[in-house]
Amino acid sequence: MSAEIELLLSILDEAYEKQAWHGPNLRGALRGISAEQAAWRPGPDRHNIWEIAFHAAYWKYAVRRRLTGEKRGSFPVKGSNWFNKPGSVSEKAWREDLRLLAEQHAALREAIAAMDPGSLQEKTQGSKITNVRTIYGIAAHDLYHAGQIQLLKRLLPED
Repeated sequence: MSAEIELLLSILDEAYEKQAWHGPNLRGALRGISAEQAAWRPGPDRHNIWEIAFHAAYWKYAVRRRLTGEKRGSFPVKGSNWFNKPGSVSEKAWREDLRLLAEQHAALREAIAAMDPGSLQEKTQGSKITNVRTIYGIAAHDLYHAGQIQLLKRLLPED
């Protein structure tokens, strides 16, 4: 594997699940959150933690699809970008959606690991930016939403 691909995977992993100097990554921000907490909304028409986690899963899928040329419509749930979550508040449903996030991360990681390093400077399918910037972008996306989740956790009502 090339040094460039290894670096991209390291950045991607640090933003999602590997220890980082900056504080919690996305998976760390989600750790220990109950289904009830994940479903709590800070106000009308505001996203909850559950929706943010599911949104992150969708965009890992979307980036993988763009990098590999996979057809649209293969995400396990119908829809795109933001999904109204939860359908029903249960620990099982919350764990299943967290599992989907982990699966989408692993699939994206696998797609990046299989890339030809020469394709990193090519434009991402359907985009004006390069594959390498798209990969940096999805890592930044994880960190952005990790920060949102950390703020929402501070706003959660006391039990």
